[in-house]
Amino acid sequence: MKGAMIVDGRKVEFDREKNVLEVVRKAGINLPTFCYHSELSIYGACRMCIVEDERGNTFASCSQLPSDGMKIFTNTPKIRKYRKTILEMILANHERDCTACDRTGICELQDLAIRFGIKDIRFDETRKHLPIDKSSLSIVRNPNKCILCGDCVRVCEEMQGVGALSFAYRGSSMTVTPAFNRDIAEVNCVNCGQCRNVCPTGAIIIKNENDRVWEVVNDRSKRVIAQVAPAVRVALGEEFGLEPGEVTIGKIVAALKAIGIDEVYDTAFAADMTVIEESKEFMERLSLGEDLPLFTSCCPGWVKFAENKFPDMMDHVSSCKSPQQMFGAVLKEYYKNEKNNAEGKETVVISVMPCTAKKAEAAREEFEQEGIRDVDFVITTQELALLIKEAGIIFHQLEEESFDMPFGLASGSGIIFGATGGVTEAVVTRLLKDKPDHSTKDILFKEVRGLENLKEAVFNVDGKEVKVAIVHGLKNTDELIKQIKAGERYYDFIEVMACPGGCVAGGGQPIPVNAEMRRERAKGLYKLDRTSHIKSSDKNPIVASLFEGILKDNHDLLHVHKKQGNI
Repeated sequence: MKGAMIVDGRKVEFDREKNVLEVVRKAGINLPTFCYHSELSIYGACRMCIVEDERGNTFASCSQLPSDGMKIFTNTPKIRKYRKTILEMILANHERDCTACDRTGICELQDLAIRFGIKDIRFDETRKHLPIDKSSLSIVRNPNKCILCGDCVRVCEEMQGVGALSFAYRGSSMTVTPAFNRDIAEVNCVNCGQCRNVCPTGAIIIKNENDRVWEVVNDRSKRVIAQVAPAVRVALGEEFGLEPGEVTIGKIVAALKAIGIDEVYDTAFAADMTVIEESKEFMERLSLGEDLPLFTSCCPGWVKFAENKFPDMMDHVSSCKSPQQMFGAVLKEYYKNEKNNAEGKETVVISVMPCTAKKAEAAREEFEQEGIRDVDFVITTQELALLIKEAGIIFHQLEEESFDMPFGLASGSGIIFGATGGVTEAVVTRLLKDKPDHSTKDILFKEVRGLENLKEAVFNVDGKEVKVAIVHGLKNTDELIKQIKAGERYYDFIEVMACPGGCVAGGGQPIPVNAEMRRERAKGLYKLDRTSHIKSSDKNPIVASLFEGILKDNHDLLHVHKKQGNI
């Protein structure tokens, strides 16, 4: 629908904007909201986006369709009074320990309180204090900071199809909680952290492990190794004023070294190992025609979702460990060798990941051998930013450094693992006899790139047509699997990422996360692929030497052998 509205006396044309709020923002007016996200359903609960029409009526602009000739006002005395009163009532029941809150400085409630000049709260607190839920390995829930905006409830249900959180009770007793007031770790949460990405306050935050990191880096009896996931390098800069998608890996390596990390490696190197093993597994299944489609296993949020909802499909999930876990296992094996560990130090592996689910993955029982974990600690991009700030490091002044060797060399295929479609592109590139160049890749893999919910493509591999699907977001995945089970769709290979956009939009990345940021971060990864000297994972010489070395008779290090179950 096209037309024009009058906003604060100015004509503003609209075309396909789905509500008055978007038209107002198009006019350059930043109406405040807590409960509105363009990718979620309209809730209209917070009432912060109210506007006034020419008759003096007020309404929530997020839930009103624009109409031609509509006249509205966004900043009348009545509107300002309403907004300030709403904010005061929210703050009255909000735990206001801002100086000790993880969201201080990036809290929407705090920003709006400052914007509207609220210094005194006229209302008494009416809600009783509730216990903080620290049961999850990935997130912490503080119901005392919840403002009942419903963002976490809707993203968990509408985007992820999990429904681990919901509203309970009524009136002043209303709260957001897992079913039957259980701890979040006791329900079907998959640890994806998307609830944290949309929470406007500190009610849901990342479970911080920085104290443990400082403890090990200051222990000189330990060799502390960090691996950095591909998606981290195109997002961390946002915490230091850079644009989404700007590649900062050289500064990240330098920062980790300054913090006290002994060696810094690229998880994209392990992604190259994953491509080789997963493509081999796929071709074996394809030749036998068994257990197809093959689902990727890189995403722990997806694996947990499959275990919870589709346990009968687990034989279709690749046996390959994720790149994080592969790398941890290989590093621990490498330093078992006396030649590689002449100092006799204990090896501690820290993963820097865009993903909160990686914390839970590292703690799974199948990733511990004889009491030694493949990965000891997982910190997110957000936690790394806090470490850098705590250390007093001025990020933009850092001189760039390169990854350490021997595990610091990765192909472009390994780097694009961080974007939805990247794993598929890497696996197909590995299987093609004639490796595509820059321009050929852009054409060949056009259908597997981008942010469409479901992408499909057909490739010719060794004379066979291979049909692949790429899906991101667990609600989309749920719908796809149901169609496959009903015989409505068929594929040979399916890549699944729990987070919309893939790892670039993981639950541990800087916020806010929206479609434009996903695109820009993904562009940063594909730019690295285009400029990489090594295009295909099997052309990585260090990976090849590893398969001829410690992995020659020990491929078991790279695969899951226990039945994957809940932890």
